[in-house]
Amino acid sequence: MEHELHRITAEMAGILEGISEPATLIAPDYRILASNSAYRSLYNEGQQVAERHCYEVSHGYSVPCDQAGESCPLRLCSDTQHRQRLLHLHNTPQGEEHVDVEMQPVRNAEGETVCFLEIMHCVREAKARAGEGDGLVGRAPAFNRMLELVHRAAPSEISVLLLGESGTGKELVARALHDGSPRARGPFVTVECSGLSESLFESELFGHERGAFTGAVGRKQGLVDVARGGTLFLDEIGEIPLQQQVKLLRLIETGTFRAVGSVEPQHADFRLVCATHRNLKSMVAEGRFRQDLYYRISPFPIPLPTLKERIDDLPLLVRVLLTRMTGGDLIRLSSAAQRALGRYDFPGNIRELRNILERGILLADNGIIDLAQLPPELVGAQAGAGGAAAGGDTLAQGDVVPLAQLEERYLRQVAARFDGDNRELAQQLGVSERTLYRKLRQLRLRPARH
Repeated sequence: MEHELHRITAEMAGILEGISEPATLIAPDYRILASNSAYRSLYNEGQQVAERHCYEVSHGYSVPCDQAGESCPLRLCSDTQHRQRLLHLHNTPQGEEHVDVEMQPVRNAEGETVCFLEIMHCVREAKARAGEGDGLVGRAPAFNRMLELVHRAAPSEISVLLLGESGTGKELVARALHDGSPRARGPFVTVECSGLSESLFESELFGHERGAFTGAVGRKQGLVDVARGGTLFLDEIGEIPLQQQVKLLRLIETGTFRAVGSVEPQHADFRLVCATHRNLKSMVAEGRFRQDLYYRISPFPIPLPTLKERIDDLPLLVRVLLTRMTGGDLIRLSSAAQRALGRYDFPGNIRELRNILERGILLADNGIIDLAQLPPELVGAQAGAGGAAAGGDTLAQGDVVPLAQLEERYLRQVAARFDGDNRELAQQLGVSERTLYRKLRQLRLRPARH
């Protein structure tokens, strides 16, 4: 077997160098057999990568990914004998990066899998750490599941429907889809559907000619035309009046439109991204949204997680939002304020978090946002929610809580507010990294206890 691995490694060395993205050849026991220069420049950090384990180099783990609470592309590829793609967080000298990992089996002349070819595709739609720019940032499992769909859809022309509560960042996701597409150099045009009356809908979307209606003193270009060569983002599409939906359907089906007051058809050229916080399927059943339009806009739905579903991202989001606000780069949160935010439900999601921090910046005279600088209703809710040592509920005198439940409460709290990596957290808790990953994964599979 080793002789065959050496032979195949030698034969594929040239192929690896012909791949522009980081690529490596991995043995079934996770040993790196060979790598191209792109891989070595990204991961070696001055060390030799050959003969080291892939999970050690890319993750810093002491065990394979599937034993550390993640899906392992090599394990899946070995089990299925088919090509696999998974989004992972990898360690690089610049910090953690989102990577789309492609793994495929390498077979010998007899058709037996002898090793695996791994290619790392950089994910540019989001960052896993604080830095410059205004794009998506996150690393929580719920965020990564969404990002994997965004990364798959972005390079195509498929219409995307973003589904999520208000304040979850639907416009940022739409912008990420645009920036990752072949139309990235074209315009990104947002249409706020909730703010359009029936009389304004056609004029805003399709434009109008001079004299088309009272007040039309000149020709106006429609937003569909403005989006030519780029992306048209229809935000809150569920708010479009039923009688106007047929005109939008005709635009999507035929790719043509007419300006109000004109008889000349114009050709449209845009990629469509829609968003809504409503349940469009229920609206279809109730007759408030056209079924044919629904199927036209939703071939690739992407659910957006609430902030509560990605509460692990809270410390990162706080740092990022503060750096993006005027004066926020000189502000920090106290540990008490961070804990209070970690226990909050955030009905307004990231938009509400931003409002809380903006308020805190104005009130933080000493450069620290503490409980006194948080909204009274948030601090009051935390006081009412209790402050048991395990961080959740107040225990009346004589109450007894099972140790397993107490541990669960404590882990939920400390994982939400811990500002560091899981290896460091495992050391502080006095458990192995593998044990911590297993416990955290169990917590994410069931709802919090109240």
